[in-house]
Amino acid sequence: MGEVLAQAGLDAGLEVSWLPSYGPEMRSGTSNCHVRLSNQTIDSPLVSSPGILVAMNEPSLRKFDKSVRPGGWIIYNGETFPADCMRDDVRVLAAPFTHIADELGDPRACNMVMLGALLEIAKQLPQASIDEALRLLVKNTRWFALDERALARGRELFRELCQEA
Repeated sequence: MGEVLAQAGLDAGLEVSWLPSYGPEMRSGTSNCHVRLSNQTIDSPLVSSPGILVAMNEPSLRKFDKSVRPGGWIIYNGETFPADCMRDDVRVLAAPFTHIADELGDPRACNMVMLGALLEIAKQLPQASIDEALRLLVKNTRWFALDERALARGRELFRELCQEA
């Protein structure tokens, strides 16, 4: 997800930093990725106070939720958002993204469904840049088609849930 976002930012002519962190946590913990997109020079690849946090699991949510800046967003992969993580100063989008991806054909497309929602929130990247990033990074035609459907579904889901709120 982070790599697609970073590549799309490059395609759009933005300054980009992409800093994945997998380490020993990769198999069952809170691996993470920092992505910064800007019209100005980026001074540090670290994101200490994100405007948008994408938490694919509860341990990641609990590790990073307090760092989201006031007015920011938390996108959470879960049926409901944990009550003890609620904050009055951030907006939350909680949905069963893995289940939605599974309905599209493979639960591993969860990250692309979540990316679709993020793109609707941020409204910073043109669709053509996202398409180009996918073409560069996803070589398998089956995965490419699934990722396109997943991104579209994530965008649609965000719009649906915002209308209900």
